[in-house]
Amino acid sequence: MLFLSMLQYAWVAVRPLVWVRVLMGVAAIVSVMSMAHAAGVPASADDVPCIASGELDDRFGFHGQTTYVWQRKPAFDAAYSGDNSLGAARAKSYSFTATLDLGMRLWKGAEFHFNPEVAQGVAFSELHGLGGLPNGELAKTAGTNPTLYRARAFLRQTWGLGGDTEHVDADFNQFANVVDKRRVVLTAGNFAVPDVFDAVSYAQDPRTQFMNWSFMAHPSFDYPADARGYNWGVAFEYIDSENGWAVRAGRFLQPEQSNGLPLDTRFLKHYGDILELEKRYTLFGQEGTARLLGWRNQARMGRFDDAMALGAAIGAAPDVGQVRKAHAKLGAGISFEQKAGDNLGLFARLNWSDDKTETYAFTEVGRSVSFGGLLKGTAWRRANDVLGMAVAVNMLGPDHRAYLAAGGSGAFLGDGGLNYGPERVLEVFYSLQVTKALAISPDFQLIQNPGYNRDRGPAKFVGVRVHAEF
Repeated sequence: MLFLSMLQYAWVAVRPLVWVRVLMGVAAIVSVMSMAHAAGVPASADDVPCIASGELDDRFGFHGQTTYVWQRKPAFDAAYSGDNSLGAARAKSYSFTATLDLGMRLWKGAEFHFNPEVAQGVAFSELHGLGGLPNGELAKTAGTNPTLYRARAFLRQTWGLGGDTEHVDADFNQFANVVDKRRVVLTAGNFAVPDVFDAVSYAQDPRTQFMNWSFMAHPSFDYPADARGYNWGVAFEYIDSENGWAVRAGRFLQPEQSNGLPLDTRFLKHYGDILELEKRYTLFGQEGTARLLGWRNQARMGRFDDAMALGAAIGAAPDVGQVRKAHAKLGAGISFEQKAGDNLGLFARLNWSDDKTETYAFTEVGRSVSFGGLLKGTAWRRANDVLGMAVAVNMLGPDHRAYLAAGGSGAFLGDGGLNYGPERVLEVFYSLQVTKALAISPDFQLIQNPGYNRDRGPAKFVGVRVHAEF
């Protein structure tokens, strides 16, 4: 049985790679044609394995990470609780992940990355009762048994457009390289939407930065993903570093069901489209970046007003699961990141969605404002340590509020009633860099009006994160 299970996993993991090979082949053809056109000579088979001038000569990349998070929540006051409430009693939670990056250069400008990952964990209240959940490492499929799965398997192809060059540092899922400042980048296959979009430098990675979901991305950005946060899709980027501009566009699959693990492969019928504009600038001699993001999801979702109308007609609590049909969901967000000297980096996000349909892939936030920063420990002679502090105010749209107040439940929320108030999140952490590869980070979070309910909380979370990488 164990042998059969291993064969089954191997098939599930490898089957999608057939599509990756097709994408790789297409990109190879386009790449060779581009090289030939630039040179003014016909392409030959000898061109395919070439590495671009200026690239490092490493053909393979190997990185790894492991992260353990432990958190405890003291008891808090609650006038009432529902099926999807954050439990008011004292509780503890943990998560563990381990990920490998197996990378390979393919031909000029092309690289392929495969990420096997193991995860396990226990969430507070089975991941219910909050918009800003306290641990971004806990996926919706977390359990007490370690689960091995394919996190990423994607191709990245870069086409240079000439001009000056710049250096790209080696990192997880990234080879060190020298690239044209004006370039086009294709990313295709199995990866996560935040790998490309809404990549705010100071607030995007719960393994090394802020852990609350409010700071991983725009919280109201219901970005398409499976229940583990990964997806299949394609993204194109035009980057002009000389003038500080970038444009990104992508299309991704949607889950078959709200916050489910299987993905709907009918990408012409159900999909998520994303467009982002980026502008780098200088303010008082310090570098900054502004990003404007817009998105549209098309999927089979339940509208809150339809659920309430049905509930009133049959004399029952509203249920979005009973009124699902094809709907579109729209949203937008703007973000800023700004250096303030050599040791301080600041960020801010403002985002909005129409919030008329159920949350489909991320978390139950209709609109949000957040800001914060990371401070290096140079002033106290710990240059590699980092102190982080951030605040978020998460809100719901009027239809979403009315649905919860009428006793409805969503993917994460459902107290049986709602005395609405914006959910306010404060997070503070200190990352102690023990060695180059190991960091230990005590973390504190305070959440007022958990689940947007003034009749519950505030909730406090204390914890520690241990992160190692190579």
